[in-house]
Amino acid sequence: MPDAEAITRPRGRRLLSVQQDGRPSLPEVHASVAVPKGAVWFRRLLAFVGPGYMISVGYMDPGNWATDLAGGAQFGYTLLFIIMLSNLMAILLQALAARLGIVTGHDLAQACRAYYPKPVAFMLWIACELAIIACDLAEVIGTAIALQLLFGIPLIGGALITALDAFLLLLLMNKGFRFLEAFVIALLVVIFGCFAVQIFVAAPPAGSILHAMFVPSSEIVTNPAMLYVAIGIIGATVMPHNLYLHSSIVQTRAYERNDAGRRDAIKWATVDSTVALMLALFVNAAILIVAAVAFHGTGHRNVAEIGQAFELLSPLLGLSIASTLFAVALLASGLNSTVTATLAGQIVMEGFLRLRMPQWARRLVTRGIAIVPVVAVTAIYGERGTAELLVLSQVILSMQLPFAVIPLVQFVSDRKKMGSFAIPRAVSILAWVVAALILSLNFKLLYDTFVGIA
Repeated sequence: MPDAEAITRPRGRRLLSVQQDGRPSLPEVHASVAVPKGAVWFRRLLAFVGPGYMISVGYMDPGNWATDLAGGAQFGYTLLFIIMLSNLMAILLQALAARLGIVTGHDLAQACRAYYPKPVAFMLWIACELAIIACDLAEVIGTAIALQLLFGIPLIGGALITALDAFLLLLLMNKGFRFLEAFVIALLVVIFGCFAVQIFVAAPPAGSILHAMFVPSSEIVTNPAMLYVAIGIIGATVMPHNLYLHSSIVQTRAYERNDAGRRDAIKWATVDSTVALMLALFVNAAILIVAAVAFHGTGHRNVAEIGQAFELLSPLLGLSIASTLFAVALLASGLNSTVTATLAGQIVMEGFLRLRMPQWARRLVTRGIAIVPVVAVTAIYGERGTAELLVLSQVILSMQLPFAVIPLVQFVSDRKKMGSFAIPRAVSILAWVVAALILSLNFKLLYDTFVGIA
């Protein structure tokens, strides 16, 4: 348990300590992973490897596939800059989330409940639940499509099958948190390998990719259609519920609950998440690059559905297994994202409401909410409707981002709450710039949508 006396508290209203509340975040795995004392740096790093890869899952889930495919097919390499930008923002924000959890012993949801008035905390909870439902929506659609492509299962049937994944997390958690992390990392290796092969075959021009990634085009903001996809990419990459997730699962490490132990934990947790998110950058960029080479470069610029991409990849790339690799990676992505979204849902509900319910029940409820619109849209509009629903879900995620980012930056910048662990002023300014950028892009999209500029 964290030493409450060692954590700097504000003079006014203070965070409920773990001892007072009696409920650490994810109590079943809290401080369950040993950290070797006095070991060489590599062994200490290995002890902290895991949470970063679990949060990286949310940065390459099926929702990312929809926005990256649409961006690559319609606009070529142009939106690679947005992928790079969103990944850099994610690295910063996830490092801040880890710092909050390690220093205070509370996840972001618990901190919001403790510091904000009840109406504000309730609004933040609703916003986060909407984000999780939008993420769930993308997972259901992506997994169902993967099952259809690989095994011929109808989309509606595949969507219904995803309801059973509530029991997958229970099985993994019962074997220990390290086992859960190993499962996630193994599937990430599968995804990485599948796209490494496709990138090698596509052989994109390195110069064009580097230029698009580091030199932004003004058309990203001036073209409403491109802006819509760009904001979807940001929403799909910088996922709000991942901030809640990371602030919790870093506490699974049994680091020393004193200043020296916390500084050490912050250092290794930041390295872990940064390296893992660079893997996510490769996957996201690879999806967009493959789409740009295979579709944009061959005149198939209207490809937006994952099913269309599956059918066209092999003949356009000239590799017979390209489509199969694409579908296998999609299924691995869907399975992985269900695990992390389940944990995020549990953390958010327990942190905001102190409401504990069986994990299988929590997952079945949220998954049911996601399945209903997927089944309805599939029945009425077919695959085209589900593709549009995928992109829309990622835009919704982006709209929820400020409700997680602003409290996070506010908490870690406050010396009354964080003491000597508060972030430096320069980092605080940068974090607020990121928050302002997200807000600006969202307001621009809303203006274009409802005022009619689009």
